[in-house]
Amino acid sequence: MRRLTFLLRPSWLILAALVAAFAYLCFTVLAPWQLGKNTATEHRNQLIADSVRADPVDVTTVLDDTASGDHSEWRRVTATGSYLPDSTVLVRLRHLDGAPGYAVLAAFRLTDGRTLLVDRGLVAGVDGTSRPPQIQQAPEGEQRLEGRIRMSEGVSADKTPLTQDGYRQVYSIDTAQESEVLGQPLTPIPAGERGGYLELSENQPGAFTPSPLPQLDAGPYLSYGLQWLAFGVMAPLGLGYFVYAELRERRKDKAAAQPAPTEPTPTEPAAPRSATTPPTTEAKLADRYGRGRS
Repeated sequence: MRRLTFLLRPSWLILAALVAAFAYLCFTVLAPWQLGKNTATEHRNQLIADSVRADPVDVTTVLDDTASGDHSEWRRVTATGSYLPDSTVLVRLRHLDGAPGYAVLAAFRLTDGRTLLVDRGLVAGVDGTSRPPQIQQAPEGEQRLEGRIRMSEGVSADKTPLTQDGYRQVYSIDTAQESEVLGQPLTPIPAGERGGYLELSENQPGAFTPSPLPQLDAGPYLSYGLQWLAFGVMAPLGLGYFVYAELRERRKDKAAAQPAPTEPTPTEPAAPRSATTPPTTEAKLADRYGRGRS
């Protein structure tokens, strides 16, 4: 275990903490965020596809069935009643054919007395500018409208309603805010927690250019979610590889620092006397003169 004591150094501790925090965010925040958007997009696409195939129903049926609120957005409905005079409100920061534009809102009173917020559609600014054109008033008298239920967009605290160029203007389509701007109680259509409004279809009484339907594709959210999951797995694996590489380099450095052992020099053995070695002079004389004979 002494080989791993280098992991207790501040640099390694900081790296390990960053990797752990990144992996935690990947698994608990980033991946669920993208996967949740994928689920919401698939749910929206299914609602739009179902609404295209289904026949429109009277909006009062949806108003009376509050339990269907989570599934009523994009539903096609009809409404019978009349536009309230002097109820025009413009929504800023919209676009039409790539140019600045406005969404035109109005109040529509049903025959049963309840009043709905209606999105009449989009109009372009004057000569491509952000100045609104002269808005044609909604037709008078009883009308039968057809459109889709849309969920209120919500409001931003820093974007308050204003009056400019002779029109009341807001920054989002929200039933509660438009009720305050008009000074008229509006009935939100059940469509989620913020309630909803009626977005007119094409060629309806008082309609301008309708907002286009979203494209029915899932988008990149599923692949993004899977990528964040992969990053969450790869980060600890990468840290483990760095630890392994550090241990390997430390072993190499330790092996290089040790001195090489010295080998003993072998002694050269004396050559054995050969049996054919010629006799010395003394041996020759002793043999000749018979010295040493018995």
